[in-house]
Amino acid sequence: MTNVPDSENDPQPPASQPPVPPAQPTPGEQPAAAPAYAPPPAYAQAPAYGQPAAYPQAPAYGQAPAAENPGKTMGLVAFILSLLGFVTSITAVVGLILGIVALVQSRRAGQKNGLAVAAIIIGAILTVLSIVVLILAIAFFASFAGAAQTCLADPNGVTTIWGIPFQCSQFHSSGS
Repeated sequence: MTNVPDSENDPQPPASQPPVPPAQPTPGEQPAAAPAYAPPPAYAQAPAYGQPAAYPQAPAYGQAPAAENPGKTMGLVAFILSLLGFVTSITAVVGLILGIVALVQSRRAGQKNGLAVAAIIIGAILTVLSIVVLILAIAFFASFAGAAQTCLADPNGVTTIWGIPFQCSQFHSSGS
């Protein structure tokens, strides 16, 4: 006998041929059980510290997200306009009005609005100062207007402006 393998008696195919896949089950026949795999390892749960989720739930379709403080932006605009009241007094009045509206909106939402309060204070102070300056300017120009009428009527006369006597000849320029 020789040691040459007999291909008819050897159940293993040669190494150069790929293995034959198992036959498909016929209808009505139970498939062979799949090999059992170990379940994946369970991950440990993060401890709950009582903190809210990192992201709030998105609003429903068609709804706008709820604003945290509805008067916050208006309070900032009111504050800036009130500060601009140092340059132009009309912006102090606008800042005062917007500050009041922003504060009312914030209070209705149960929020505080420090910028709106600051805008109200600055706007109110600058508005009062603007009114006082306007009254003084009107009084000053009105007294000048009265003095100018007196000097136009009598060019050599004497007029009084805020208790100070002036010669009308000081105001007239000679035409020569």
